[in-house]
Amino acid sequence: METVDWSLVDWSRAQFALTAMYHWLFVPLTLGITFIIAIMESIYVKTGDEKWKEITKFWMKLFGINFAIGVATGIILEFEFGTNWSNYSWFVGDIFGAPLAIEGIMAFFMESTFIAIMFFGWEKVSKKFHLVSTWLVAFGSNLSALWILIANGWMQNPVGMEFNPDTMRNEMIDFWEVLFNPVAVNKFLHTIISSYVVAAVFVAGISAWFLLKNREIVLAKRSLVVAVVFGLTSSIMTLWTGDESARTVAKYQPMKLAAMEGLYKGDRQAPLIALGIFGDPEDTFHKKEQLVVEVKIPKLLSYLAFLNGDAFVPGIEDLIHGNEKENIVSYEERIRKGKIAIDALALYKKKKELGNEIEAQQQLDLFQQNFEYFGYGYYFGKDPHLLIPNVKMSFYSFHIMVLLGMHFLVLFILLLYFIWKGTLQTKKTLLRVTLFTIPLAYLASQSGWVVAEVGRQPWTIQDLMPNIAAVSQIDAYSVQITFFLFLIIFTCLLIAEIKIMLSAIKSGTKH
Repeated sequence: METVDWSLVDWSRAQFALTAMYHWLFVPLTLGITFIIAIMESIYVKTGDEKWKEITKFWMKLFGINFAIGVATGIILEFEFGTNWSNYSWFVGDIFGAPLAIEGIMAFFMESTFIAIMFFGWEKVSKKFHLVSTWLVAFGSNLSALWILIANGWMQNPVGMEFNPDTMRNEMIDFWEVLFNPVAVNKFLHTIISSYVVAAVFVAGISAWFLLKNREIVLAKRSLVVAVVFGLTSSIMTLWTGDESARTVAKYQPMKLAAMEGLYKGDRQAPLIALGIFGDPEDTFHKKEQLVVEVKIPKLLSYLAFLNGDAFVPGIEDLIHGNEKENIVSYEERIRKGKIAIDALALYKKKKELGNEIEAQQQLDLFQQNFEYFGYGYYFGKDPHLLIPNVKMSFYSFHIMVLLGMHFLVLFILLLYFIWKGTLQTKKTLLRVTLFTIPLAYLASQSGWVVAEVGRQPWTIQDLMPNIAAVSQIDAYSVQITFFLFLIIFTCLLIAEIKIMLSAIKSGTKH
């Protein structure tokens, strides 16, 4: 196998992670606040109360600021597939490109068309047409997320495709299987609904600030009602979709689940680690970390993963070294079979070029028999423990996400209770907690993506293409330069957005 330029792989991963994480600072608010705005405008059209129109315009202004900068980071993210990950783009471009093309044609154009009416059509179109435009912007932004998350879900569970050995590309054979891929469906639902929570926390937090400052009282009280009901509903749905997502991870990405729970030795009646703290690594060669503090809930992991408290949940060691009793093929064996597939594919191409059809067919049959382990073959001659993701990062990110999700649920329940009692404005501590929960919502959202992406490493496409095969063959130094350029540009954009946002918030409903 060729020598791997680990510096190139690491810097390419870092640059993509940087762009994705900055982009995701803007997307969750866009996905959720558009529906909150649409609900508010619906109330305005229904009641004819001009104050609701003012409130709608205020939140629309904040959405517009966020949307503009989010588009800029998103465009750069898509270009990186061609610049830093060209081998990946070649290998699966026929499949991965389709959802992104549909996203551009169907969702983005619908969103961008009606966003103009939404912002500038108040006095130019009827109330009802303007309301329809606002709802279409909301649905358009979420449709955009749908196709991107379908593409990402396919990377984590490649289905509906067939590898063409002559073109060396994967080709889509069943669009509907790609669309209804269980990983993609759960990823879409969990991602967008958790984004609604972020938006609800944002609106509630800003409204809480107005109440603390004794300003824009009507805007704050009405916005809080909409945000809290929307947020509470979304929090409950997020718990449900998160539970469903955990089961798909257990089925299709058992190594990710093991990393999320810091599980090294698989077990029946596996406990769920509710809280845990890692100490010094127990074994650096095998990437084994040691939990020095842990709070376990008996049998819960087995039940959550397989709806059976006695089910076997494989650990990292079971996956690396195999477990005959549980019929788990070791990573060492997968690497061996993957190498057979890679060599057979090369021989097939060679024999076919020589016109030896019989031997070419024999090699093709051998390749197809071992194709499911194709990606593992790139690690032939390497330590199989390199296939273990970063356990600490996966574990902490997962538990931060879950704990903060419970915090949001409790917060929305308390806010709704005191709104119903009519005493929320007197609960200064709760209002301060609501305000300072805004950054925690973004932390939870980012943590979710860390779990999703770090937990599946080193796979660009699960089991088929590791990042060492997907990366473009370019100079690592050029990736380093662009990494720091992007870091400076994105940080400036973020600072600019925060300043513009704060200015818009402080001005309230003043035009």
